[in-house]
Amino acid sequence: MNHVRAPKRQLPPILRRAAAARLAGRIAAGALLAAPTLAVPVAAHAQAAQTRAYDIPAGTLEDTLGRFGRETGIVLSFKPEVTAGLQSNGLRGSYGVRGGLDALLAGTGIRVLPQSNGSYVLDRPAGAGIATTQLPAVTVTASAADPALPAPFAGGQVARGGGLGVLGTADVMDVPFSTTNYTAEMLENQQARTLADVVINESSVRTLTSSGGFADEFQIRGYTVSSGDVGLNGLYGLASASRMPAAIMERVEVLKGPGTLMNGIGPSGSIGGGINIVTKRAGDEPLTRLTTTYQSQSQLGGQLDMGRRYGENNEWGIRFNGVYRNGDTTIDDGRQEQGVGALALDYRGQKLRWSLDAYTQHEDVDNFRPQIGFQPTVTSLPSPPSGHRNFFPGTKLKLDDSTVATRLEYDINDHLMVYGATGYRYGTAEQTFPSGPADALGNFRVTNAYYDSYSRTWTGDVGLRARFDTWGVKHTLTLAATRLDQEAGNAYVTSSTSVPSNIFRPAPLPPVTADRGAPQKASKTELSSYTLTDTLSFADDSLMITGGLRNQRVALDNYSTTTGARTNSYDESAISPVAGVVFKPISNVSLYGNFTSGLTRGGIAPATAVNAGQVFAPYKSKQYEAGVKVDWGKVITSASVFQITRPNSMTDPSTNIYSFDGEQRNRGLELSAFGEAMPGLRMMASATFYDATLTRTTGGVNDGNEANGVPKNTFNLGVDWDTPWVRGLSLNARVIHTSSMYFNAANTLTLPSWTRYDIGARYSTEILGRAVVFRANVENLFNKDYWLASGSYATVAAPRTVLLSAQIDF
Repeated sequence: MNHVRAPKRQLPPILRRAAAARLAGRIAAGALLAAPTLAVPVAAHAQAAQTRAYDIPAGTLEDTLGRFGRETGIVLSFKPEVTAGLQSNGLRGSYGVRGGLDALLAGTGIRVLPQSNGSYVLDRPAGAGIATTQLPAVTVTASAADPALPAPFAGGQVARGGGLGVLGTADVMDVPFSTTNYTAEMLENQQARTLADVVINESSVRTLTSSGGFADEFQIRGYTVSSGDVGLNGLYGLASASRMPAAIMERVEVLKGPGTLMNGIGPSGSIGGGINIVTKRAGDEPLTRLTTTYQSQSQLGGQLDMGRRYGENNEWGIRFNGVYRNGDTTIDDGRQEQGVGALALDYRGQKLRWSLDAYTQHEDVDNFRPQIGFQPTVTSLPSPPSGHRNFFPGTKLKLDDSTVATRLEYDINDHLMVYGATGYRYGTAEQTFPSGPADALGNFRVTNAYYDSYSRTWTGDVGLRARFDTWGVKHTLTLAATRLDQEAGNAYVTSSTSVPSNIFRPAPLPPVTADRGAPQKASKTELSSYTLTDTLSFADDSLMITGGLRNQRVALDNYSTTTGARTNSYDESAISPVAGVVFKPISNVSLYGNFTSGLTRGGIAPATAVNAGQVFAPYKSKQYEAGVKVDWGKVITSASVFQITRPNSMTDPSTNIYSFDGEQRNRGLELSAFGEAMPGLRMMASATFYDATLTRTTGGVNDGNEANGVPKNTFNLGVDWDTPWVRGLSLNARVIHTSSMYFNAANTLTLPSWTRYDIGARYSTEILGRAVVFRANVENLFNKDYWLASGSYATVAAPRTVLLSAQIDF
């Protein structure tokens, strides 16, 4: 009897205030311990319903069943004569395990007998003949856990498409923009902890801060995108201003280039691109998954992921994720405690779709990874200290976030859909905030401080989408309105003294003796817009033209945190256009181009600047882009050129004054490829080349200089390989390279290039009838010390970090 067994493709897998958030860790930990008792009898077969994309080539039925078994991780048992003489055209599309088996065996007379341990026996009833010797290949498009999501592409690491805000959801080959859509499978296999661990897989995106710091900060196409400008299910203002936990994510959608028309204005005014998190939903079959984790230095934790659907047609769904981690981190005397709780409810009716998401997270950190500035006379940066070194010893950080959001969609008829969404978030941060610019030898005088903050956000989005034809031309017309109201406050108090220190031999921080106080209102922001877009499709979608306008209004009031008086304000509006075209000369090739322009909220001087809290007026950014995408069946390649311009913001190192000086123009060339290069070998490769220039600077002093903080080039290569000699064993590796860049606008100070190597392995098997996956990843394999730059501050990258986990499905 033949036994086919191999690695399983995993199902692509977030309410608090201060007291409740602190309980989140305990709640999650208790749920983890209780997982075995929560599993229901049918959950033993949950793996049979896990849906994923398949692209199995034609061959003998025995071979295609073997490939199917290896990709799902199930055990198939059958006698050789059952499949003898049968051929198969393979399997393409997205299926659950049983659905895939039924498609492969259709017309053969072979029956499937599920076993109590989750395996399957195949046999042919006596007298059953062979209906055909050439089995048809079936192509089905579906998503892993949510039918509204585009299916994963070959290899399962990225999806075929994603959301584009007001433009809806579309295939990557049908949109005139550069996008990448990461799946839960990739997040799980790379053991992503936060959003930063996900987006770094593409060369046009970099993280400007290191893991274990006070917040995640990103760069897309050379422009900063703050963590507060990350979308959550299409709404701004609901993501943490510090970092988002990967445990709540089903998809991560990255749009490169200004996305003002598609998504509106982000609360912090980021323009380099957009990042949207799609939260998890319950799949059609029960899921009870327990994952235990380890992170060096000695941080232990666990995650419980449970999903169920109810109703005659599985209309109602509930998904819960709980995470708790606690232990020592890789920085000197560092310790982190984290608790996350997330709940997602949804209803999927014939015409009505509804969802409710709520998550809370709490972090308590002793000694987080520090940042430091450098004196204006420095012409050569000191070598970075060890990634284990904390040159501000004794820092503390507490983060709390709570969000609740709901969305409703209703199909009035086959051509008209209306929708609405709203959400609320409240977040706080309490942190030690030392500072002191260093010289070329790493010497500085450190001043200690407390910086505490809060933000409270309400946001909403309503609209309608109509699909109709006029004289043979297809239209997708959308009319929408958005509004975001955000109040932010802070309290900043410094020590009365400073002490000499060094980044290699740090001194204890001086005490802060002044009253810490509670954060007071510092700003109130109102962002509103009205949008009209139309996508026209000609000649069976071989030519698609998108045009639209968004009327945007930005209103901001700034307040003194000591007197409460309003210090300045503005209220401005502008119309932002978008134009895009996709032309398909042949079915698998898309030529595209776009122009976008957006109004962006002006910057606010940081707390460390002399003019801290000063608010600057809104400004416009513009992007031009053209490119080509080719779908080779199992691999998609793309090449694009772009130009983005916007006013340049900077903190002068001599005066420590934050201001806007001239214009920054980023031009670039992007190359990328992703998919399954060969059976069992998944890959993602990308390269970006920049020409970032300053123009129109004050007095022309810095005209023609390279924009600081933008590298000349970046490269990424990641591979994931199913080994042929050990069933269930997969190996992966990743290389991330960033070239040197200037650290200041005068181009007198350079940040050296760096290259990071990561490796990993996972083993999928079955223990006592349960699907089990063991994972091991090592980030920064060679323990490379290097600087990362965020504005006028630098931080040392995290040292070698080991991640281990064991996942079991009940």
